[in-house]
Amino acid sequence: MDKIKIFDAEYRFMNIIWDNEPISSTDLAKIAFDELGWKKSTTYTVIRRLCERSAIKNENTMVSALVNREQVMKAETEEHIDRIYGGSLKLFFSAFLHKEKLTKDEIEELKKIVKEYDDKE
Repeated sequence: MDKIKIFDAEYRFMNIIWDNEPISSTDLAKIAFDELGWKKSTTYTVIRRLCERSAIKNENTMVSALVNREQVMKAETEEHIDRIYGGSLKLFFSAFLHKEKLTKDEIEELKKIVKEYDDKE
């Protein structure tokens, strides 16, 4: 699969799709108006763009996602780490941990995650 790129406004729109799929484009336009303040034309433009990038499909006016939240979150996180931290997870975590005070439980959970990852290697 190619790199997934979802911009901020599109991400909020994708959340609507993920929470309601499959959903008719008409209903999607109504929700986008209520939650995002988008006009119908804006919604249809974003649907078209996301279809072109293979993030969603629109078949017979029914819209559904072709990517899930986790895929998008992973791609966005990787892009952020590459761009800001030169691809270094160590620098990313170091910067994060200097800002955020973790509880003992959170530290143990992170250790568990790293150990599980290490065991897979």
